[in-house]
Amino acid sequence: MTQTLTIEYQDDLLFRLGINREQFSAEAKFLLAAKLYELGRLSSGEAARLAGKGRVEFLFALTQIGASMSNLRPEDADVELGFALNE
Repeated sequence: MTQTLTIEYQDDLLFRLGINREQFSAEAKFLLAAKLYELGRLSSGEAARLAGKGRVEFLFALTQIGASMSNLRPEDADVELGFALNE
């Protein structure tokens, strides 16, 4: 089932941002997906789908907003590093 989120804003917001409605919608979806990914609430694949992007495209786009491509917590990174070193 598909759900819809509605965000109310005035037309002057689009003018100030210098973008059209479709661009604003795409940016808002990407920023929401990026934050949920950054918080560890979504996987990179889930976040990419929410943003309407491919996974690799989504991960590379994160750098444009100063977000990390990896959302591993320090303890998870230690586990992953352990796996890599034992191979």
